[in-house]
Amino acid sequence: MSDMTVVALDAMGGDNAPAAIVQGAVDAVNSNDKIKIILVGIQDVVEKELSQYQFNKERIEIVNATEVIETAEPPVMAIRKKKDSSLVVALQLVKDKKADAFVSAGSTGAVLVGGQLLIGKIKGVKRAPLAPLIPTETGVSLLIDCGANVDARPDHLVQFAQMGSIYMRDVVGIDNPKVALVNIGAEEEKGNALVKETMPKLKECKNINFVGSIESRNIPQGEADVIVCEAFVGNVILKLYEGMATTLIGIIKKGLLSTFISKIGAALALPALKKTVKSFDASEYGGAPLLGLNGLVVKTHGSSTAKEIKNSILQCVLFNEQNITEKIKESIVDNRENIS
Repeated sequence: MSDMTVVALDAMGGDNAPAAIVQGAVDAVNSNDKIKIILVGIQDVVEKELSQYQFNKERIEIVNATEVIETAEPPVMAIRKKKDSSLVVALQLVKDKKADAFVSAGSTGAVLVGGQLLIGKIKGVKRAPLAPLIPTETGVSLLIDCGANVDARPDHLVQFAQMGSIYMRDVVGIDNPKVALVNIGAEEEKGNALVKETMPKLKECKNINFVGSIESRNIPQGEADVIVCEAFVGNVILKLYEGMATTLIGIIKKGLLSTFISKIGAALALPALKKTVKSFDASEYGGAPLLGLNGLVVKTHGSSTAKEIKNSILQCVLFNEQNITEKIKESIVDNRENIS
């Protein structure tokens, strides 16, 4: 394996494309000498953006793609019809082993469909979950799944727990990560049919550190490292999390600037406040990997700034260096052997 991680970046995907995407690519290359980026998009448009920056020309190249998949397009149809779109061409680079990872701020549906159709799931993986890192009082937790599988089964959630444990151990560096199942109470008799059926299966799973149920109010406290749920619940948690953080920061700022005295206090508290706010900024942690595929696919927010694009690219380096795809393959095979 080369020391360089090659990232195929969808230069045309997202609300702020191509400007934020190109800037994020340049910032990533300038901050880490182990990255090479292939910017995939309309060549003259990407070249114009890129011409504003100073960077190592050998570590950013452009691959032309004449089409763009818009957010409102039906994902399956878009993937099949727009074969020369930036999203499809970039995914194809990963499939053909010309890139180690794919990053996009484009259509979530197209990324999910394209990742599974073009790159494909690891043999034995039943569903590929989206798994973003979310900030907590103690650091970060992995929310898995947050948007890919709204009708998951118990065996899917067990695999989510296994893949999430590998990611948190080898990418984030948490030894023996604690795994919890989202529930409406700590008691085992609580929960819907999916939770009740999943609970004993997670208890029996030997290659994870399962600690039981977790209520949503305890997630921000960092009581578990891997938060397991199906995508409907996970997406609600994620969106509420993001909305509440933004609202609270706005309320705090308004309160601090409401009077002359409070403004003086705000000036004194500003350094500590900035540090705290930064720790709860989701863009600090990059995008959400789609785990369980034969290559790394990372989906970032549609409104991603250059900083989030940069951090999404940087997380690909750790994923690649730790050989996460192979470790997931081994884990899934081991689990099948244990069951049989």
